Amino acid sequence: MQEDQEKIKRAFNPKHWSEIKSANSWVVFKIMAEFVNGFEKLAQIGPCVSIFGSARTKPDNMYYQAAEAIAGKLVRRGYGVISGGGPGIMEAANKGAFEAGGKSVGLNIELPHEQFSNPYIDADKLINFDYFFVRKVMFVKYAQGFIVMPGGLGTMDELFEAFTLIQTHKIAEFPIILYGRDFWSGLMDWIKDVVLDKEKNVSPDDLNLLTIVDTPDEAVLAITNFYDKYLLKPNF
Repeated sequence: MQEDQEKIKRAFNPKHWSEIKSANSWVVFKIMAEFVNGFEKLAQIGPCVSIFGSARTKPDNMYYQAAEAIAGKLVRRGYGVISGGGPGIMEAANKGAFEAGGKSVGLNIELPHEQFSNPYIDADKLINFDYFFVRKVMFVKYAQGFIVMPGGLGTMDELFEAFTLIQTHKIAEFPIILYGRDFWSGLMDWIKDVVLDKEKNVSPDDLNLLTIVDTPDEAVLAITNFYDKYLLKPNF
């Protein structure tokens, strides 16, 4: 709490122009470096699916076990797996991919708590980020599908980032799979009843961009069926 208060106070402290220019210039270079590092490491990664979910989910949780199973099944279908590189669902996704012998990518973010890289990421495919927005670019740019497990604010952020980019046609209409009807049905009902029907803030077709499933087989089938429509297959 004290640290947060100090950050707020520093934001209102008057700064000299030269100090602002110098600090901002270094930030720009650091951001550029993160983009370049990510692009270079992931450029040849091949077809991958990003799996999002909570860092707090324990190994005995059914969603952890489902994420691990999904990742293993995706790898056996020829896809690599991208996760946030941390514990919880992210660890489960990397573990499933790693133990099945597939590509296991971790996009780790440095945080004051909760986040640390898990041991199931390929050594040459672990990337550490300071900036959330750079990390989210990598999640979206190098994935051909998204599976969203139950999670918190970070998971919601990642879900709606992909959802918005697809809805606005900034990226292709890749499949977005929500795992766990019990977890996601309330959100979907609110989007339909309030955002769509009451406020008319989205189009009916927007809801068709999301698919809810309840089993690992259904999640993987939703990905493979999407690409079967276009006669596309993973190339590794």
